[in-house]
Amino acid sequence: MIPLLIHDALIINEGRSFKGSVLIKGETISQIFEDEIPASVFSACKIVEASGKWLIPGVIDDHVHFRDPGLTHKADLTTESKAALAGGVTSFMDMPNTIPQTTTIQAWEDKMQLAAEKSYANYAFYLGATNDNLSELEKADFARVCGVKIFMGSSTGKMLVGKKESLEAIFKTIPSIVAVHAESEEIIQANKIRYTEESGGDLPLRFHALIRSAEACYASSSMAVEMATRFGTRLHLLHISTARELDLLDNKPLSFKKITAEACVAHLWFDESNYEHYGNAIKCNPAIKTLQDKEALRTAVNNGFLDIIATDHAPHLWAEKQGNCLTAASGFPSIQFSLPVMFELVHQGVFGKETIVEKMCHAPAELYHIEKRGYIRKGYFADLVLVDPQYYWTLSGKEIVSKCGWSPFDGQHFHTCVLHTYLNGKLVYELGKSRNLKASKPLEFR
Repeated sequence: MIPLLIHDALIINEGRSFKGSVLIKGETISQIFEDEIPASVFSACKIVEASGKWLIPGVIDDHVHFRDPGLTHKADLTTESKAALAGGVTSFMDMPNTIPQTTTIQAWEDKMQLAAEKSYANYAFYLGATNDNLSELEKADFARVCGVKIFMGSSTGKMLVGKKESLEAIFKTIPSIVAVHAESEEIIQANKIRYTEESGGDLPLRFHALIRSAEACYASSSMAVEMATRFGTRLHLLHISTARELDLLDNKPLSFKKITAEACVAHLWFDESNYEHYGNAIKCNPAIKTLQDKEALRTAVNNGFLDIIATDHAPHLWAEKQGNCLTAASGFPSIQFSLPVMFELVHQGVFGKETIVEKMCHAPAELYHIEKRGYIRKGYFADLVLVDPQYYWTLSGKEIVSKCGWSPFDGQHFHTCVLHTYLNGKLVYELGKSRNLKASKPLEFR
């Protein structure tokens, strides 16, 4: 196999941006050149000229819903892994609220086999918690299972874990990451009754953030943090959406944290002022909240209180997104455009490009202890993304790969695009088209 040299890119890696070249042999990175490259290397390689382009590690998305098995009218492992690669996401971790739910070891094994046949990107799957499946969770091999997911607020799939004794048993027992969707179901239901009575029954979208309120988020997140502190649990709070929840976190280096948190692209990009324009397209759980919340989340990404940026990619058919605050489906597709959106915030001066790489590539690899991915390092798998930082384009809809066929970012102008995605050393996406796709690898955890 002829080695591949990505030549003269701006490499963004481990807090640095520097001109350099990356040599790929087989599946792995063989060498990183910052200085002059030996003539013998040039003569033996296929060359990809990358002057003026950015080279980053493949994005690792720790929070997706690919809907496979059982909900494949919305999405499946094949379509969504293709969408991921088109967006520079080379590895994903999929949630358990499918049909059947991934709440037993057998269901998890079945899902792994399905991914071995259908997924074009590197994959891992959470094992889902219920009120009564602790014995199944205890059987998990956490060198293969990325973590345990708990819904502490109801969402798609009806997997609410509402018994305090069940929650405490899980927090006390699980030796790996416990990833939590934290919204208080008691507060949500009380808010539903209140606002339904006040409005006469038909609740427009603007009530969504009032029902799934900041109070509901904080009450549940604070309970999770209290239990994790008491039991020494490795807690990961998913999709933080409020400024108040940030008070539960600290900004120690990631390697010193036992309680970590994630921001999602939606909550960093949108705020409640966008509901009027986008409508149900941006309805999600937890709800998109105030401008002040969004600004606080952005600050928390920059100062280290939030550790990971993910998508919560959750496709629904457009027909399922119709209705009012209570009936329209929550969630939307975002994995294909998460990197361009975040680099748009770099263009706007909100984040540094090194911060985006840290939060979307390095930190997921560190937090989940993923083997040899998430960095541009010699000996690591060659999961790489070549980005053009001066490619102005507008999402028109025809670029959408996700099976549901729509995006809330349709019509958005971008200043960067994904040119190439390399997976395990192979070019699998080249501006506008997939290349050389084949079944990929499961992620391994140290």
